Amino acid sequence: MTPPSPLVTVFGSLHYDIMVEAPDRPRRGETVTGHAWQPKCGGKGGNQAVSAARAGVRAAMIGAVGDDDFGRALLDNLGRCRVDSRFVRVAPGAGSGMSVAIFDDGGDYGAVIVSGSNLTLGEKDIAAATEMVAQTAVLLLQNEVPEPANIAAARAVKAHGGRVVLNAAPARKLSDELVALVDVVIVNAIEAEFLAGVPVVDALEGAAEAARMLIDFCPAAIVTAGGEGVAYCDRDGHAFALPAIPVEVVSTHGAGDEFVGAFAAGLARGHQVEAAIAAANAAAALLVATPEREREAI
Repeated sequence: MTPPSPLVTVFGSLHYDIMVEAPDRPRRGETVTGHAWQPKCGGKGGNQAVSAARAGVRAAMIGAVGDDDFGRALLDNLGRCRVDSRFVRVAPGAGSGMSVAIFDDGGDYGAVIVSGSNLTLGEKDIAAATEMVAQTAVLLLQNEVPEPANIAAARAVKAHGGRVVLNAAPARKLSDELVALVDVVIVNAIEAEFLAGVPVVDALEGAAEAARMLIDFCPAAIVTAGGEGVAYCDRDGHAFALPAIPVEVVSTHGAGDEFVGAFAAGLARGHQVEAAIAAANAAAALLVATPEREREAI
């Protein structure tokens, strides 16, 4: 009998995204006339679970949605994308998480999120998924749910020998308790500046320097530098940087989550870290070159 593929479990956020296309993002007090809008199922947690499944491993989601149309759409999307959603709880009385993202003509965007049901996550959700937690090779966490919930998830997975990857986004102060449970932290340049306390300059070179600084509190760090590439450093003295793969950018939305999910899939398979990062780099490049409405077919 063929053994099952390794399991990547994502504990985190699910948002129903409203995406608006406009010539530019509005300045304070300004109204901009947009071109179009469309809905998308997202949240960092949801996006990363879909990315891991797309990379070919078993992917599961532990999260919470509201008892509303957005929540039903989010659950349906996980099913279509082959993500195990048995432990996504429907939270009565809480609206589903949602966001509004505005994309400019250059493909960049800004967004506002409303966390909703994601803020109800806690130890009870980990306890309900005990069997799944025990099988988890890699746990993915983000900063879109309460930190005590992340700590409970990380502690449970570590107790069974799994590895913990934290995508520390959005940037916020991390407790020593959580940091002690994390094997790999993944951040972009803005988040790296927040955690390291120094500006990340000179793109890829600055990302490499930030990664070196971040291993003061975490065994391994990955700093993504958008269209410039990605840098890695760990406490064993292994450090390298990979340039981004040149593509024609259609939209940067979700690129970071695609990278994180694909990296976790490689790590779960036991790939060397450089190979896992190279595959994640390629997955993110493919995503940003693909129009939003065509991404489910990747």
